[in-house]
Amino acid sequence: MQNKEFELTGRRLFNEGLVAGNFGNMSVRVRGGFLITSSGSFLDEEESLKFVTMDGVPEDGASSEWRVHYRAYLACDDAEAIVHAHPPLSVAASLVYDEIIPEDSEGKMLCPVIPVVDGEPGTDELAENVAKALVSNPVVVAKGHGTFAKGKDLKEAYLLTSTAEHCCKILYYLGGFGGRSF
Repeated sequence: MQNKEFELTGRRLFNEGLVAGNFGNMSVRVRGGFLITSSGSFLDEEESLKFVTMDGVPEDGASSEWRVHYRAYLACDDAEAIVHAHPPLSVAASLVYDEIIPEDSEGKMLCPVIPVVDGEPGTDELAENVAKALVSNPVVVAKGHGTFAKGKDLKEAYLLTSTAEHCCKILYYLGGFGGRSF
């Protein structure tokens, strides 16, 4: 059952252009830790989930971003699932803004502020910054890297990922991004 949820969410992310190739990762909290996609996997055909303990011990082959998921689960009691994607306009907006303030009604309702945080992929710095931002926000963007969204399940985390990208599209269409053209 678990793998089907991962595959469905991965397919949605891929079909919507929120991930490309084998970018991104997802996890769900389970007893004693969480299951996370494997390193280098294609999210729309995930078959090999890896376990990470709540002591921070990952199974061999776990996604390189397991630290971010681990720290987020420690910091956020309301996080039961996390989706990390690479939505292109969200990434572009993160290179211009310190925080993204949606103009559209859905964005204002679901993620009124989307913080942008620093840190290189796979590092403790990124894990700490993302987890801290997720405590009070459902979605955050790692500067130049991608979104991390928490939810009660993968479906909700996917929805917030999609919403963040939609918000950034609207800002772009309105001439946002500081007048820079990409």
